[in-house]
Amino acid sequence: MRHAVVKATRDYLDEQGFTLVDTPIFTPAACEGTTTLFAVPYFDEGTAYLTQSGQLYNEATAAAHGRVYCFGPTFRAEKSKTRRHLTEFWMVEPEMAFAHLEDAVKLAEGLVCRVVEYVLDKRKEELKALERDVSKLENVKGPFPWLHYDDAIKLIESKGSETRWGSDFGGTDETVIAEAHDRPVIVHRFPSAIKAFYMEPDPERPELSLSADILAPEGYGEIVGGGERISDPDLLLRRIHEHQLPEEAFRWYIDLRKYGSVPHAGFGMGIERVVTWICGIEHLRETIAFPRMLYRIYP
Repeated sequence: MRHAVVKATRDYLDEQGFTLVDTPIFTPAACEGTTTLFAVPYFDEGTAYLTQSGQLYNEATAAAHGRVYCFGPTFRAEKSKTRRHLTEFWMVEPEMAFAHLEDAVKLAEGLVCRVVEYVLDKRKEELKALERDVSKLENVKGPFPWLHYDDAIKLIESKGSETRWGSDFGGTDETVIAEAHDRPVIVHRFPSAIKAFYMEPDPERPELSLSADILAPEGYGEIVGGGERISDPDLLLRRIHEHQLPEEAFRWYIDLRKYGSVPHAGFGMGIERVVTWICGIEHLRETIAFPRMLYRIYP
């Protein structure tokens, strides 16, 4: 099943004109937050980190090639003991130059629909063996509903959640949101304070970011996260300082915009989460041969 998801993903991105570009595993700084980095001694350079995402490098190659994607392992030192978390997992990450939030979401929606369509066509027997209710997968057709973060907060509060505006969603919150829809739902425009430093602010409400998550139905949570990236170097530098990140480690990333930039956007899709949802299984560890979790590194 994993192979089918990967094949459908690559075929779709190839059809959309994307170029596969490898990105480094060793990186000098955080992409998704400094609290989830795995540090590694790196010769005379000091400390390197196992990559959390290839996105920052994708932005560089997108400036040259227009449409690119990377596909590889990512690492998060998250102390999370849930069925949705691994410390090592695989992501596909497309990035597009001359693109906005809506372009990234449209691409992600098309990708999710293609993957599900391919699995239903090519892996029906495997789904049957897993006793998967395929009727629920057959509902996965575009367009997906869009739900503003403001409205998502109202929805979960009406169901008794104690999560308030300005906070990120927990697993139970995502389940409540997803249960209100019969297909994946797009939650968009999260507060800038809870998203990564590189997210472009909403020009109409700067306290919000041009970001979006796609939540899978049936309580499987986020399978896609992305948005529009900051293209202004001064704003990017200010955000790096606000997040108390080391400016020198991001100097090359800021320099990408030094002589001008273009609107650009992209997303990451977690392979294990997609396989877990499509197969209707309980835990991500069943989707990868050698799962790495908080208390598991052997074998």
